[in-house]
Amino acid sequence: MAESDRSPLKRFVVAKKKISTIFDQLLEYITEGADFVEGTYRNTELEQIATEQQALVIRGYTKKLGVISEVLARNHMKVAFFGRTSNGKSSVVNAMLWDRVLPSGIGHTTNCFLSVEGTDGDKAYLMTEGSDEKKSVKTVNQLAHALHMDEELDAGCLVRVFWPKTKCALLRDDLVLVDSPGTDVTTKLDSWIDKFCLDADVFVLVANSESTLMNTEKHFFHKVNERLSKPNIFILNNRWDASASEPEYMEDVRKQHTDRCINFLVDELKVVEREQALNRIFFVSAKEVLNSRMQRAQGMPEAGGALSEGFEARLQEFQCFERTFEECISQSAVKTKFEQHTIRAKQITETVKGIMDDINIQAADKRINSLKERDDKVDQLDYVRSQLGLLTEDIKGKIKAVTEEVETKVSTAMTDEICRLSGLVDEFYSDFHPSPQVLELYKNALHKHIEEGMGRSLADRCSNAVNASVQNSQQNMIENLKPLLPSSVQCQLHMLIPCRKFDLSYDLNFSSLCTDFQENIEFRFSLGWTSLVNRFLGPKNAHRALLLMESSAQIPRRLATTPSAPNIHALTQENVSQEEIMFSIGTGLASLTSKSSMTVVIVTGVVWRTIGWRLIAASFSLYGLLYLYEKLTWTTRAKERAFKQQFVDYATKKLQMVVRFTSANCSHQVQQEMATTFARLCQQVDLTQKNLSEEISRLTMKIDQLDAVQHHSKTLRHKATGLETELDSFIKQYLQPQQ
Repeated sequence: MAESDRSPLKRFVVAKKKISTIFDQLLEYITEGADFVEGTYRNTELEQIATEQQALVIRGYTKKLGVISEVLARNHMKVAFFGRTSNGKSSVVNAMLWDRVLPSGIGHTTNCFLSVEGTDGDKAYLMTEGSDEKKSVKTVNQLAHALHMDEELDAGCLVRVFWPKTKCALLRDDLVLVDSPGTDVTTKLDSWIDKFCLDADVFVLVANSESTLMNTEKHFFHKVNERLSKPNIFILNNRWDASASEPEYMEDVRKQHTDRCINFLVDELKVVEREQALNRIFFVSAKEVLNSRMQRAQGMPEAGGALSEGFEARLQEFQCFERTFEECISQSAVKTKFEQHTIRAKQITETVKGIMDDINIQAADKRINSLKERDDKVDQLDYVRSQLGLLTEDIKGKIKAVTEEVETKVSTAMTDEICRLSGLVDEFYSDFHPSPQVLELYKNALHKHIEEGMGRSLADRCSNAVNASVQNSQQNMIENLKPLLPSSVQCQLHMLIPCRKFDLSYDLNFSSLCTDFQENIEFRFSLGWTSLVNRFLGPKNAHRALLLMESSAQIPRRLATTPSAPNIHALTQENVSQEEIMFSIGTGLASLTSKSSMTVVIVTGVVWRTIGWRLIAASFSLYGLLYLYEKLTWTTRAKERAFKQQFVDYATKKLQMVVRFTSANCSHQVQQEMATTFARLCQQVDLTQKNLSEEISRLTMKIDQLDAVQHHSKTLRHKATGLETELDSFIKQYLQPQQ
């Protein structure tokens, strides 16, 4: 039993553990790689770095590796025993297991395929094909009875026997031994091969040394050789203990069997070279070995009991077979079970490395392009900001110059139009009558006529020039700010900021301006007292003087020097000196006119005596005729002319007062128009700056993502290289021929 601890079968166990670990790491790596590639492919910011095909390829590898890992977990070394009925196949298996695991005896004891594999439990059980029920088996006889009692089992069925590993060292090393019915009991050899032989690592042909190789045995292995490439075949000539009864023929018989077996392996099957064939042919007695080993297990001598002569030699040859078999099956199983998987794993890692290299290259190229693009965007943003500041100051200056020019132009034009106001008023024709209702309608129509006429004249003189100046300034703004905008916006700039004709609104609001105009179209004689005072003192001072005269006539003489009267308007501090003079003049005139009739008579007498009565009468007649003439000529037309003259004088003063306001209003309109255009342009520039900033942020994020992709792809590639190193180490250690 100690020899089993140094069994070559351990090589398979260690190799299986190592390759399983590698595949677990590979599956974890491929899963990580698949998530990475799929995430990169689905990232819209990282388009064309990873493709859908790459993602599908790596994701497909996860499924394949999962299947391979499951296969590796189930993989074990498998040896299949074949031969004619009663050649001792079950005895050989029991001898190798050091116990009576399978039923054996005289006659046809194995009626179906039996596989023996280890279980970690302490109880033996069996499972029949198509059933998950574990049937307890305590003894070999019970096993044989169970097999014979199941009528559903035929020669092509498999019964799996699970034997405690603690009872059999050989089963501890993932070895499965398959016993078969005799090759002479059925003709369904092809189905046997398909079902039980394709995954076998070693075949053992158990022959009867008391006879020779039969055609049924050869026929079976010819079919195996057709389905498998150079299967590993051992030939055990069992029951060699019978040669002890005829020692004189022993060597001849051995040589005869050996030659036939060599011819079968080398010439017919061609599965082994001639010099290696002797290592595949053995002469044993399985029953003797089983009995001796069971005695040894019971503490009895191995050679005890009735053993034929030459037992030791046969025991040693059986042990030699076991060592050779273990070495062969270990190497064969490692190669057949793991080689293709290892090759596939290397292909997968090589493909994944290529994908990671492609992703890394694409990410590096994209990163370089993104860095260049971001630098261009940063330079463009800096240029836009600096130019916008300079252009803003320049355009503000131009707007100020244009508005000042407009203000001056409108002020000059309006002053000229005020000078021509009389002609504009004379051009007005409408029904005139001194009645208040008609006068009100006349005023409204006159207001409208003057406002339309002055507005039209101002527009003719200013609007075209102002419009040209505004449009020129707006076009200049557009041309200056246009280079700061992207080409797509430049093409649509005429739609975003349409060029339209700018019309000044002069809005004199003449009705409100002259709303307090009070006409005076009562008849006034040109040589009357009031007219003379107006001519002598002026309208304003004459009005005040007349008021003073009226007040002087109504109060006592002693109060004539009183500085003020209740009905005289308060005088301001600014015109005190002028008012004092006018007051004194008015006081004198009042004193003169307040003489009594006596004074008039005296004066008349003096004049009479001086110039004569005829001249006085003629003067009064002329005075009366003049009065009569003026009275008769004071018609509605004369009243209208007087009205218009009074209105012109009044409106002229009022319009002169609003010249500055109107020109400032027009300049403000121009300023608003140009400022609006500039604001729209600045809005587009601000939007461009915002887009540039967002694009820079997006590119920065993209560059960070590309850095992460590069780093991750490099990491995954290094992991693939590490896995390749482990696979190469496994190949060198377990799959390459040992020197």
